[in-house]
Amino acid sequence: MNVVVLAAGMGKRMHSDLPKVLHRIAGRSMLAHVIDTAKALPDARITVVIGHRGERVREAFPDPSLRWVTQEPQLGTGHAVQQAVAHLDDDVPTLVLYGDVPLTRIDTLRGLSELAAEGSDSARPAGSALAVLTVMMNDPTGYGRIVRSPDGKTLAAIVEEKDATAEQRAIREINTGILVAPTSALKRWLRRLSNNNAQGEYYLTDIVALANADGVPVLATQPSFVWETIGVNSKGQLAELERQAQRNYADALLAAGVTLADPARVDVRGALECGRDVAIDVGCVFEGRVRIDDGASIGPYVVIRNAHIAKGARIEAFTHIDGGADLASPIEIGSGAIVGPYARLRPGARLGSGVHVGNFVEVKNSVVGNDSKANHLTYLGDATIGARVNVGAGTITCNYDGANKHRTTIEDDVHIGSDVQLVAPVTVGAGSTVGAGTTVWKDVPPGTLALNDKTQVAKDGWKRPVKKPKP
Repeated sequence: MNVVVLAAGMGKRMHSDLPKVLHRIAGRSMLAHVIDTAKALPDARITVVIGHRGERVREAFPDPSLRWVTQEPQLGTGHAVQQAVAHLDDDVPTLVLYGDVPLTRIDTLRGLSELAAEGSDSARPAGSALAVLTVMMNDPTGYGRIVRSPDGKTLAAIVEEKDATAEQRAIREINTGILVAPTSALKRWLRRLSNNNAQGEYYLTDIVALANADGVPVLATQPSFVWETIGVNSKGQLAELERQAQRNYADALLAAGVTLADPARVDVRGALECGRDVAIDVGCVFEGRVRIDDGASIGPYVVIRNAHIAKGARIEAFTHIDGGADLASPIEIGSGAIVGPYARLRPGARLGSGVHVGNFVEVKNSVVGNDSKANHLTYLGDATIGARVNVGAGTITCNYDGANKHRTTIEDDVHIGSDVQLVAPVTVGAGSTVGAGTTVWKDVPPGTLALNDKTQVAKDGWKRPVKKPKP
C-alpha cells in the first residue's frame, strides 16, 4: 500500500532546536519507530512529508526506498497529504500515519487495512471503504470528535474541537488521525478540501463528510491500547510515552521468562534478546543490539551497548560495556565470565570463557583468553592475551606512542605482577613471569622471569619533610 507519514510539524512546545519527530523514544527517533512499523506492512511505498528543518530530518534517514516531499507553508493535515499525491498509486490503498505517534502496533495497522478492504458493500470493489482509527478517551479535550450515523455503524463526520458544538464536545470517541483510504477517491477528496474553519487550515478529517457524500462507507476500528494513538507535543508527553515504551519492553521480557528485579527500572534503547533464566537487576540500560544467553545475570546499574553475553556469565554492578555505535566491534563476553563491579569494556573487547575482569579494569580492542584474570585497577588496550594469564593490579599496556597504536601480546600461562607497564609493541612469552613494578619494553622469552634491576636502600637519620608554617 501507499503510506504517507506526516512529519512536517515544528513542535513549538518541545522548546528544542531538534525537529520534533527526531526526538527519541526508547533510543530511536519517533519517526524511526513509525517508518519501521510501516515497513512491516507488505510492499509499503512510504512517502514522508517534511517541513520544519526538513533537511535535517531527511539526513537522518539515508534509506533510498523512502520518498520525501516538503510542505511549505504548513496549512493543515489535508494540505500535508496533498503534497504526497504525486507519489500515490491509485491501484492500492493509502495509509496515513504521523511521525510523532511512535507506538502504534503493526497488528492495529493490519486490522485497519483489513477493515478498509472488507468493509465495502457488494456493489463496490474490495478496498473502496474509508477506515478510520478511533479511540475512547475519558478526557477528549483537544481532539477531533467522532460523529456517528444514527445507527452507530458508520461515521458521519469528524469535527475539530474548535469547530464543535457543546453537544459534540461531550463525545468521548476521538479521531486519532490514522486512516486507510481508497487512493483514487482520496485524491478527489483532497482537491475538494476547504479551509473555511476556525483555524483556516485544510483538515484531512473533512474527507469523512466528503466520503459520505459520495456514498463511500466510512468505518472505524479501535486499537487494543490507547497509548498506540498518543502523539507527542511536549517534553512531558515525550517522557510519559518513554515510560510506556519501557513498560511494554518489560512486559515482553517478563512474558518470555526473564527475571526483572523491578520492571519499572529497566531501559531498553534498541533490541534486547534474552535466553532462559536470565536475571536483570534494577537500573540497567541496554542500547543497540544486546543478546544475553541462558543463565546469565546482570547486576544493578549496568549499561550494555552492542554486546553478546554468553551462557552463565555474570556482570556485576555499575559495569559499563560499550560495543560502539556502528556494530563494527561488538563486545563478546564468554560463558561463565565475571565482569565488574565497576569495570569498563570498550569496542573490540572479547573475553573468553571463565575470564574475570574486575574492579576498575578497562579493556579496549583486546582479546582475553579463557580463564585469564585481571581483577584490579588495570588497563588492557590493543592486547592479545592468552589462556590462564594472571594480570596484577595496576598493570597497563602502553599502546600509544603519541602518534600510533601498537599491540601487546601475552601468551598462555603468564603471570604479570602488580604495577607493570608493557610498552607496545611487545610480546611476553608463554609461561613467563613479570615481576612487580617492571617496565617491559623488550620481548620476554618463554619460561623466564623479567624484572628491572633495582636497588633498595634504607637510609638512617632521614627525616620526613614537614609543612612550613603559613606566613
